[in-house]
Amino acid sequence: MQRKVFSAEFKAKVALEALAGRKTVNEIAGAYEVHPHQVATWKREAQDGLKVLFERRRGRRRVEDGTDAEALYGQIGRLQVQVEWLKKKSGLNPSP
Repeated sequence: MQRKVFSAEFKAKVALEALAGRKTVNEIAGAYEVHPHQVATWKREAQDGLKVLFERRRGRRRVEDGTDAEALYGQIGRLQVQVEWLKKKSGLNPSP
């Protein structure tokens, strides 16, 4: 017997209905033809995913949040040098 593979969209739909609480897990399982344990698992995963979603901080990231400003400025400088070299070699920027 081959296992059924459900799409993420289908799982989300079932989990949202379970989270709404209008029907029992058994009613939802019967309507979507899945095992009640699977509905409960998807509901729990959705709840855990929501917790993680709201734990993340929003807003602008600071330089201390993992980006090294000095390294970024160095990369910008190297890229500017490369662009100038390419312009010179292609003839787009004739030297004065």
